[in-house]
Amino acid sequence: MAEDKLFTPLTAGGIEMKNRIVMAPLTRNRARHEDDAPHALNAEYYAQRASGGLIISEATQISPEGKGYAFTPGIYSDAQREGWANVVTAVHEAGGKIVAQLWHVGRVSHTSLQPAGAKPVSASASSAGVQTFDGEKMVDTSEARALETSEIPRLVADFRHAAQVALQAGFDGVEVHAANGYLIEQFLRETSNKRDDDYGGPVENRARLLFEVLDAVVDVWGADRVGIRLSPFSPANGMELGDAQATYSYVVQRLNGYSLAYLHAIEGATGGSRDLPEGMSLAALRTEFDGVWIGNNSYDRALAIEAVENGDVDAVAFGRAYIANPDLAERLEQDAPLNEPNPETFYGGGAEGYTDYPFLKDSAA
Repeated sequence: MAEDKLFTPLTAGGIEMKNRIVMAPLTRNRARHEDDAPHALNAEYYAQRASGGLIISEATQISPEGKGYAFTPGIYSDAQREGWANVVTAVHEAGGKIVAQLWHVGRVSHTSLQPAGAKPVSASASSAGVQTFDGEKMVDTSEARALETSEIPRLVADFRHAAQVALQAGFDGVEVHAANGYLIEQFLRETSNKRDDDYGGPVENRARLLFEVLDAVVDVWGADRVGIRLSPFSPANGMELGDAQATYSYVVQRLNGYSLAYLHAIEGATGGSRDLPEGMSLAALRTEFDGVWIGNNSYDRALAIEAVENGDVDAVAFGRAYIANPDLAERLEQDAPLNEPNPETFYGGGAEGYTDYPFLKDSAA
């Protein structure tokens, strides 16, 4: 019997994956509190999960301004570079590949998390209308101010610097986070972008920031080591979809000119239903993209095998299943039972619910 394609190698640009199982980016709020740097526990966590084809790091803020949750790691300081270098070394020694996800939350933040208590920034003055964790409790996100046109080159430079830090740390590539209602998507959608300058109005303008960021990151890494994450039909973090089909059709077709390593797409609502609103088609976007497509959202083993076999996706990113199953790739290939995750330990804390989930070999013993 032929091996299921999910468990076979895949070349994603310049990244050689030993299988098509991807660890999705998972915010766990376990960076070192004083400097948002990864530490030894984080290195152990990622190394445990190195048997998949690719690890996408948890979202990493590109600057202090890009932070939206307490205890999430950054990728802009010397201490953060050193911390990530230790993580990357541990993953490589365990035989894995890892890319860094570059993140600016925009309006999904709180003044207590911003430098000098400043307002968060966004495409337009607005509020996400959701909550975030300030280090002690859940709080409503703060109203954001609109970025000045003159500030945008500085923002793009922050993405470039973060990409350089990731390169210095030894990552295998980077992923630009343009999904889930964070800053780049706040510019992309006409429902959150009310600007009247070169970054607002028609889709060509609203997508300008995304492609300026992509140009900067590709300049550092080369396109074959850069991926992008999109959530075309997700209402995450207060997003209203608007004319999502037209917006993302434009984006996807322009992405073809880059020959990126991959496009990582959330199917449906982030962490929710895979169903799409009437008139929306992920399949149409898929046919418009020429490169490697990673699917994400509530996949189980059967659905992942089917999607890869049918060519709907080239690889599948698993999120919550990877929290509780460090050896998820082996469990899926052997069709073995999965550990159940404990939601009470998802965010913050130490080793409990982070590095102490049993491996299949331990369960067998």
